[in-house]
Amino acid sequence: MKLLCHRGIWTEAHQKNTHAALCAAFDQRLGIETDIRDCNGKLVVSHDMPLAETAGDLDALLSRYQDLQCSAPLALNVKADGLQQALLHKLQSYQVKNYFVFDMSVPDTLGYRRLNMPFAARLSEYESPGVLLDQASHVWLDAFDSEWYSMDVIEGLLAQGKHVAVVSPELHRRAHQDLWAALRRWDSADRLYLCTDLVASAMEVFHVHQD
Repeated sequence: MKLLCHRGIWTEAHQKNTHAALCAAFDQRLGIETDIRDCNGKLVVSHDMPLAETAGDLDALLSRYQDLQCSAPLALNVKADGLQQALLHKLQSYQVKNYFVFDMSVPDTLGYRRLNMPFAARLSEYESPGVLLDQASHVWLDAFDSEWYSMDVIEGLLAQGKHVAVVSPELHRRAHQDLWAALRRWDSADRLYLCTDLVASAMEVFHVHQD
């Protein structure tokens, strides 16, 4: 299993998605989940609509990733339409290869597909499998209200060759222990990711693959 540190490694909420929090994950060779938007003609790191003076510097983040020769996965939650070409150029400029994009609208997702950029199809109790699931290299497996899926669902997706990113329950303010116990059967699975706020605990529970 590999970890996706949800908005980096942080202890206080205001630290989420900061350069320091995201680079702390890179320093430990762990993957991240972070949010990409545009602001004043630039790609930036920000979950909410950003101001120019508060938006995270994507170039600085990717430069740090490159300087560390990090190869951990980047889960890029795309928060605005029409960023395909600019984002692809940025990732290529910093030689980032282990990434996927997700959460785009369906029309916008088609643009990433046309550019052969790895993208995730979403599955949750509110989102059924669609045609794009067959074409997606990754699956973002979410559960907003409760764990609606069985472990057979994950097994089936992995058997199809998908990379599966499981959203840990604490991101939706639920207890995580039962799901983590069930997921331990895949400690050695390279294509299973856990997106979590509880990075230190997850590293103790799972045999985490650090890249």
